[in-house]
Amino acid sequence: MRKIIVLFFLVMFVIGTDTFLISPLIPTLQSIFGIPTEKAGWMIGAYTLGSAVFALIAGPLSDGWDRKKVLLSGLTCFAISTCLCGFAVDFWTMCLFRFLAGVSAAFTAPQVWAAIPSLFPPAKISKVLGVAYAGLAVSQALGVPIGSLLAVGNWSLPFWSIGIFSLMLVVAAYFVVPSMQPHQQQGATPSMFTRYVPLLTSGKARGTFLAYFCVHLGSSAAFAFLGKWMTDRFELSINEVGYVIIFLGLGNLIGSLCSPYIIKALNQFQTMAAGMLIVIAAYIVLPHVSSVTIVKGVYFFIFAILGILFPLMVGLLNSLNPTIRGTISSLATSTMNAATTLGAWMAGMLYVVFNGYSAVGIFTGICLACSLLVFISSGVLSTAKANSKPKNEPAA
Repeated sequence: MRKIIVLFFLVMFVIGTDTFLISPLIPTLQSIFGIPTEKAGWMIGAYTLGSAVFALIAGPLSDGWDRKKVLLSGLTCFAISTCLCGFAVDFWTMCLFRFLAGVSAAFTAPQVWAAIPSLFPPAKISKVLGVAYAGLAVSQALGVPIGSLLAVGNWSLPFWSIGIFSLMLVVAAYFVVPSMQPHQQQGATPSMFTRYVPLLTSGKARGTFLAYFCVHLGSSAAFAFLGKWMTDRFELSINEVGYVIIFLGLGNLIGSLCSPYIIKALNQFQTMAAGMLIVIAAYIVLPHVSSVTIVKGVYFFIFAILGILFPLMVGLLNSLNPTIRGTISSLATSTMNAATTLGAWMAGMLYVVFNGYSAVGIFTGICLACSLLVFISSGVLSTAKANSKPKNEPAA
């Protein structure tokens, strides 16, 4: 079982690395492909758009198939499409290959979350889920910076490296992961989209997903053009931008590890309100700092708080309807990637129209403020302190 845990960690690591790998490469790819800043964000958006659209159908569809086969197929396509990104000859072929990588990721990642409750006893589910989530956090701390360092030699190397490593994971998964046949149900199988009806008809659910969309819209816009801003403002090279991003990932990792203790000491409402207000202020101030060292510290602080808040948000989503957590997971993934797609595009437009990162910081602050207001008005936040009793139920 330990081999499966390591494998799932690495799968989420490569998917997380691939998601924002373009960010520090934007200045280089702009020069190579000859594209304006307002279009550059679509090299990120193409990936998240593919993931957002197909995540809605990937989860429900895979419930009727052998999860091992879906995992192997999705990871293989992910590896190939990511490798192809390194052979892109212009902006449009890059967007096409990024879109295909996003589609493949939409079929791969849900299999990890869904397989864990099937393969592990209840007492270990929460821990294994935490390890898999850590793969995403570590991808920010190490994966994207490593990609930036590889890009110093050739911008294609990060894509080829991720693709080849993903193919190695396919081989490992073939031998390590057991077959997971779908559960046979008597009677008519419910329609794929029928599973979303309880969420669409619930005001609390609609509000919670809207708040989740807003927070990702703002944070994704700020992250998408971080590399571009630091190159313009401080004249940093690609590898130097990668060093800055290390601090983001470390903050996210530390925050996610501290999250349950913070929520237990305070409560959901106090944690969300205090955390959001601090992050809003930090994002608005960030574009005006004059030192790279201060930028590193501010972004470490921002992502440490976001690392505390994001697990809380995922818990709030899963609490909406425990009987359809798989569907909630698919919709949450789609919501996150749709917000990332729009955020990358908005950041590019704002950066050009207002000539800098200040407008992006203000936009992010507004999005986070709207998110906090919607979270509060939806009534999903609890004012009681978290129960100390461990939760062994899967988060789907």
